[in-house]
Amino acid sequence: MSPIFYLVPAASVLALFFACIFYMDMKKHDEGTPAMKEIAKYVRDGAMAYLRQQYKVVTLVFIILAAFFAVLAYAFHIQNPWVPFAFLTGGFFSGLAGFIGMKTATYASSRTAAAVSHSLNRGLRVAFRSGAVMGLTVVGLGLADISIWYFVLNIFYDPSQTQNLVTITTTMLTFGMGASTQALFARVGGGIYTKAADVGADIVGKVEADIPEDDPRNPATIADNVGDNVGDVAGMGADLYESYCGSILATMSLGASAFFGDTSAQIQAILAPMCIAAVGVALSVAGIFAVRTREDAGLSELLGSLGRGTNLSACLIAICTFGVFYFLGFDNWWRLSLSVITGLLAGVIIGKATEYYTSHSFKPTQALAESSKTGSATVIIQGVGLGMISTCIPVVTIACAILLSYLFATGFSLEASKISFGLYGISIAAVGMLSTLGITLATDAYGPIADNAGGNAQMCGLDPEVRRRTDILDALGNTTAATGKGFAIGSAALTALALLASYIEEVKIALARVGDGLITVGGESVKAIEASLPQIVEYYQVNLMNPEVLSGVFVGSMLAFLFCGLTMKAVGRAAGKMVDEVRRQFKTIAGILEGKGRPDYSRCVSISTKAAQHEMVLPSVIAIVAPILVGVILGEAGVMGLLVGGLGSGFVLAIFLANSGGAWDNAKKYVEDGHFGGKNSPSHKATIVGDTVGDPFKDTSGPSLNILIKLMSMVSIVMAGLTVFLHG
Repeated sequence: MSPIFYLVPAASVLALFFACIFYMDMKKHDEGTPAMKEIAKYVRDGAMAYLRQQYKVVTLVFIILAAFFAVLAYAFHIQNPWVPFAFLTGGFFSGLAGFIGMKTATYASSRTAAAVSHSLNRGLRVAFRSGAVMGLTVVGLGLADISIWYFVLNIFYDPSQTQNLVTITTTMLTFGMGASTQALFARVGGGIYTKAADVGADIVGKVEADIPEDDPRNPATIADNVGDNVGDVAGMGADLYESYCGSILATMSLGASAFFGDTSAQIQAILAPMCIAAVGVALSVAGIFAVRTREDAGLSELLGSLGRGTNLSACLIAICTFGVFYFLGFDNWWRLSLSVITGLLAGVIIGKATEYYTSHSFKPTQALAESSKTGSATVIIQGVGLGMISTCIPVVTIACAILLSYLFATGFSLEASKISFGLYGISIAAVGMLSTLGITLATDAYGPIADNAGGNAQMCGLDPEVRRRTDILDALGNTTAATGKGFAIGSAALTALALLASYIEEVKIALARVGDGLITVGGESVKAIEASLPQIVEYYQVNLMNPEVLSGVFVGSMLAFLFCGLTMKAVGRAAGKMVDEVRRQFKTIAGILEGKGRPDYSRCVSISTKAAQHEMVLPSVIAIVAPILVGVILGEAGVMGLLVGGLGSGFVLAIFLANSGGAWDNAKKYVEDGHFGGKNSPSHKATIVGDTVGDPFKDTSGPSLNILIKLMSMVSIVMAGLTVFLHG
């Protein structure tokens, strides 16, 4: 084992240590008045009750899938025997990351509200450091999982054998499917929960009853705050845990393949993504400590403060990358470093583009808010158009990042013999984009904490100045959340492309298990395990004239829209039940609107919990089953088409949904700041309708898509053995 490998578990320990420090620091802060503590406990209990129910469903799914993989591995011998165990650990760590982040967030909200009553800077510090617990937990657990599996597999497989290094890295890829499966259930279930409560609370509370957001008279307000935690914290944590690990694992697999035959170079290529991620942990911690602002700061200054921390981490990792590749002994060390920097720059550009289109500090969202003067229909039309236009910059950015990272890695060569090196460059760019996840996820998880803090202040009747300050933090959180979603989607695109290449590597291993392990390409017999990527592509006729490939492309494109349709309709049905319940309570509980009667909060929490558990199953099962069926029916070429189609349509659709939803949300806040009539004006009600439409866009369907495109890749990789067994 190379000594440099131990940098990775050390970085894991560092991340988890600071996560623990920040958590304990948060717990030391004052939780506020007895009423604030009571509200926080309601939210915390509701969130924990939901997670317990969700984990029961997910555990059952994992047991069934693990048993299925065990049959394939031990009965039919068409799968690596480690797959069932790797699958389970991936799911466990993904769920654990989300659980820790959500637990922290539910303790931090009332403390943030209490801190804001002293100063805006103190509130920012509590909320952001609490968000950092999530960011550092995700990267810490991710590197721990990767380190453990790499260490264990090196014991059972001799790493001095070039084929064993390929086996080790492709086996590790399979725990990515466990992480993806858990992430999808967390994202879909959490998204349905939070938006059912949010839509119900807005439609009946703000539009029909003319009461403020987070008003304690609204029966759905506790469920709404619970939803922020289970969807935007636990769901996002599991989501980005999967992205983070997926990018590292795919790069390790491609590195082992690209340098096949040279074990020294293979080990270098395997260690590189782990080392970059490890260095990124330390630099993320440095960036977190750089986030602070003055007491009377406005929204732009707060945004600049968060930007200072993330930009510092990004700049430092860009510099350190050169040292990592040089120290590992790569001949093209500086060109691979430029591939990493390409990924970093792509992440920054996508984040800035998202900020431009969704923040009410810029013209697009201000113009969207202005359209409210003519009613809710124009708000919706303008928001849809804004979202569509906003896809241009991220798509062009990812296209440029793919080309540049490929060319840097190959020395600006497009020769077929260097495709594997180019794909390694693309994959390492994804690692670069996610290398500072510790701080970028902190800025994202901070948002729902600030939102809950505002809700706590409103429900407890704190001084209006406290609510004004929490609104500033909340508006900032909406922008950082939208930026985080764009960042997650962009990294998913690069990771999914790398996973597509990894699928081919898994097919090669499966071919070696079937028959004599030989394939015929160009009239010559070639060992499948030694075949180049172009030879495998030629063997399966993966080209646009192959009807299996074209059919797969269309099915993959359709699945993105089917998935979105199912999740949106699920939110609609669940929200309908919530609306009916809130209306019922307003009619039947005496004195509720006068503040004399007490709403039945638990009933609304129960409705969201049951709806989310029921509605999340079908979309998630389709995402798992579809790649298996395509592999069984259309074979390897069809699966490759499926992955390309799903990636292309899913990536663009996810950006559109996230940005439209984010812009609608901030257009409402722009009106609430006093523009176009301010709160309770016709313009305000029009933007509330737009925000309500955008809720499932940005918090359910959109974020789930980036998991979908990676989960389909992971399922295809894990099931490659079955596909090859059936089709050869």
